[in-house]
Amino acid sequence: MAGLVLVVDDEADLRVTYERLLRRQGYRVVCAESRRQGLWLLQAEPLALVVSDLRLPDGDGLDVVRAARASPVPTPAIVVTGFPSAESRQAAMAAGASAFLVKPFSASGLARVVSEVLQTPPL
Repeated sequence: MAGLVLVVDDEADLRVTYERLLRRQGYRVVCAESRRQGLWLLQAEPLALVVSDLRLPDGDGLDVVRAARASPVPTPAIVVTGFPSAESRQAAMAAGASAFLVKPFSASGLARVVSEVLQTPPL
């Protein structure tokens, strides 16, 4: 089985959707609804990937990305947002994001980006 993916998004329906899509690709998934919870889960066990919303109710999703990239084994991260701008894309990449996805996106779009980031063939 593939590695563990952390999904950080404050919208419950999106967390469920991401989890379903990633499980279909063979990943185990843990979810967080806030920046604080995401940062805590980063410490829980080794991760293969982080998928984080840019805007979270308790802060910046880029804090989760920075923490993932700064861990002893740097973890790749995908930033998702419903409020794209050139500045937010640049900030995400500067924080160490491997990819930047704009909501809404298709299941196949997410699968493709995850495969590209993890350098694995899509299922």
